Amino acid sequence: MPVHTSESSQGGPAARGKGVGLGLALASALAFGGSGVAAKPLIEAGLDPLHVVWLRVTGAALVMLPVAVRHRALLRRRPALLAGFGLLAVAGVQACYFAAISRVPVGVALLVEYLAPALVLGWVRFVQRRPVTRAAALGVVLAVGGLACVVEVWSGLSFDALGLLLALGAACCQVGYFVLSDQGSDAGEDAPDPLGVIAYGLLIGALVLTVVARPWGMDWSVLTGSAPMNGTRVAAGLLLAWIVLIATVLAYVTGVLSVRRLSPQVAGVVACLEAVVATVLAWVLLGEHLSAPQIVGGAVVLVGAFIAQSSAPAKASAEPVASGGPERELSARR
Repeated sequence: MPVHTSESSQGGPAARGKGVGLGLALASALAFGGSGVAAKPLIEAGLDPLHVVWLRVTGAALVMLPVAVRHRALLRRRPALLAGFGLLAVAGVQACYFAAISRVPVGVALLVEYLAPALVLGWVRFVQRRPVTRAAALGVVLAVGGLACVVEVWSGLSFDALGLLLALGAACCQVGYFVLSDQGSDAGEDAPDPLGVIAYGLLIGALVLTVVARPWGMDWSVLTGSAPMNGTRVAAGLLLAWIVLIATVLAYVTGVLSVRRLSPQVAGVVACLEAVVATVLAWVLLGEHLSAPQIVGGAVVLVGAFIAQSSAPAKASAEPVASGGPERELSARR
């Protein structure tokens, strides 16, 4: 039996690394999932959705500005990585998703966007030419199928071609988020600092979204008042602080660190839990009740995420990605 397998079973470094990575991925899904619950009251109070996105990214960029100054050498060392992360992982996902929901139902756009885990597996298999097992693929299928039930994709289904393309663009940008987050994870001391990458990604994303959102036309007075949350008035500034600090800064930091410890395809499937978290929080905080298919779908997403994360080794493992089942012994001989 491979040495790293026995270490994992005895709680060795590989197992601990995978456990920490899984915890970070879950924390990221929880943090990202809380963004919609805080953003919806601001939108209902009069802010344009794209302006909320701009406030979110720009506020997070300002919070991470000291980190960017500290890691300014990254501008010279990894300019392409920073530009890609800012354009794809930050601005691309947000802009494409919000443009998509202006043309197709939110559930449809969300389902298409979360095809990203399947696209990540395709990237790993056909671009990186690394093996992907049936167990990992099954996890993706279950997660996407369960997500279809969570968002109740059958209600208000629309086949607006441009809207679906925009949603697919959001999915592709999300693939960029997971793939770029993994860059340098095996480079040792030469690996770019993940906090520096996030800081510059947010700064670049804020600049791009400034051109798209045109915040000079925003109704700034909304931020000085309160917004309704299921019959309760909540300070708009408090909601914005949650969106910036928890749903963006904490979400991106834990998400990128989880990819470094796990792998893009595993973190991608666990990220599907974001939709489940968002739906449950909307039920609790906004009074948006869950239907039976949504509850079943959430359980299926959990099962799919568990299968995917348990069928793939931690980053420290020498096995091929998404290894599991009979292929485990073959992987020890490569």
